[in-house]
Amino acid sequence: MPSTNGPIQDLEGSQYQPFSREYEERRNQYATSSYAIEQRMNPALIIFPKSKTDIIAVIKYARENKVGIAIRTGGHQYSGASSTKAPNIQLDLKMTFRGLDDFEVFEKGEETFVRTSVSWSIGDFNALMGKKKIFVPHGQCINVHLGGHVQTGGYGQLGRSFGLFSDHVVGLEIIDYEGNVKKVTKESDIELFSAILGGSPGNFGVITHMTLKAHRDKDYIGAQGFKGVYWYDPSTLERLLGIVAEMSDDENFPRNYDLTVTVLSSQNDLLDWVPEAQFKMQMEHPELYADDGTPFFPRVIIVFAQWVPFSKDDIPDMGWFEKIKSGCLFETTSHVKTKPMSVMTKQWIFTNIREFDHPYFKSTLLSDSKTLAKDGWPQWCTARIDSIIRPTANHCFLSAQFASYGGKYSQFIRNAGNGTSLSWRDSTVVATMDIFYEDDYKMRAEDWHTVTVQQAVGPKGKFSKQERRVLWGSFGEFDLEKVWYLYFENKEKWEALKRVRARVDPEGVFTPNAFSVPRAQGLIETIKGDEKRVKAKL
Repeated sequence: MPSTNGPIQDLEGSQYQPFSREYEERRNQYATSSYAIEQRMNPALIIFPKSKTDIIAVIKYARENKVGIAIRTGGHQYSGASSTKAPNIQLDLKMTFRGLDDFEVFEKGEETFVRTSVSWSIGDFNALMGKKKIFVPHGQCINVHLGGHVQTGGYGQLGRSFGLFSDHVVGLEIIDYEGNVKKVTKESDIELFSAILGGSPGNFGVITHMTLKAHRDKDYIGAQGFKGVYWYDPSTLERLLGIVAEMSDDENFPRNYDLTVTVLSSQNDLLDWVPEAQFKMQMEHPELYADDGTPFFPRVIIVFAQWVPFSKDDIPDMGWFEKIKSGCLFETTSHVKTKPMSVMTKQWIFTNIREFDHPYFKSTLLSDSKTLAKDGWPQWCTARIDSIIRPTANHCFLSAQFASYGGKYSQFIRNAGNGTSLSWRDSTVVATMDIFYEDDYKMRAEDWHTVTVQQAVGPKGKFSKQERRVLWGSFGEFDLEKVWYLYFENKEKWEALKRVRARVDPEGVFTPNAFSVPRAQGLIETIKGDEKRVKAKL
């Protein structure tokens, strides 16, 4: 039955307007806690479409009323760029495509493919893939949804061994600014295909489905993984970061190995990272539990380490695992275990929606360095972390993660030029250092964040001589035109994206905010009244 609760007529899905009973709940997303003052997540209308027909009706409404559309699935973008403010509207696809025909596995010769929708979360998608004994690399946050994930890379634990989630896309299904349903491949439109995969999410049309080339468990028999928990200690952290640096500095380090090191302040949700440790933790450390069974976990380090065979002659270096395992807690989690890859990818997932329930300053940076160990990065990074994590009752909470991506055999690096527009494919380490804070302690958190970024990047930077960022982890300046060089490696790529944007969205329907790829002005100057409309929207 068509909806009557909003201005768009004959819509089956739900519509929510400001001051309605459910609007506040529906507009909330990951960044809401931290960007309330900026007022960038206050759309004039929030729509949960039921079908492609609904989406086409929303696009028609936006064109007629000269407003922009912000598209989200999970709403995890750090700066709130998947939302918008009035008079623009929010199109939320998290529940739109979750039917039986929105996940399909098929074979072509000896290859396996999966057609999936943007509406599945990583947790949902991983479970569906596991039932079929297949996998692709993806991120670790359970509630991130595939719509934003595919358009921003899909960074995760398997970066060195298999590359990114987006590297596995062979086809996209989109609805364009005129309401046309299209299939986009490298063969049909390489420029649009590339722009969608790494340009700026939601700027080139409404993505509904994608087809991925999948990997099969049976092709990687003998894969091994290790998940370790350590009480936080600076010497332990420095040693583990030294291993990350060693892997990334070594051009010849084998592709088979992946390593991620995570550091968490106290009051963390440890069991959302390592649920298999619950029984052992309760047995050996009852002092961490209140009378009602509620845990209070101290500062910890968590390690995910993995080895994958790519030929029958590949043999794991168990010395690598043993070096990492030193000092690990619990026999339950300290064994290196042989598992199918579809099972392994599940155990790398963080099962909560967010790390700490506080506002934050986030920073995700990539390194261009191949001399991290020589330059003292492990020591510097440990000192920066220790300065905020060691003091008790400082009302700030750290969630930091470091993943090795470097080496000439890394699939992340080898996939450069594969048809996506993802930048910085020669990076060696991906580092996220997020600081959450309680009310009244924003300045302390911001000072730590600012100093850390200033010391990490630049000519004398300990982490990277060039500042490199990712679209899903944006921070600071929100006008993408002003800071494009932080997210895209050269002017040629940036200008190419602007030309594609002008071609596929000449009216600016998909311009919800300033964190967007603008349209190349030379291609749209003949559109009557368009400049005035865009200015009004932004």
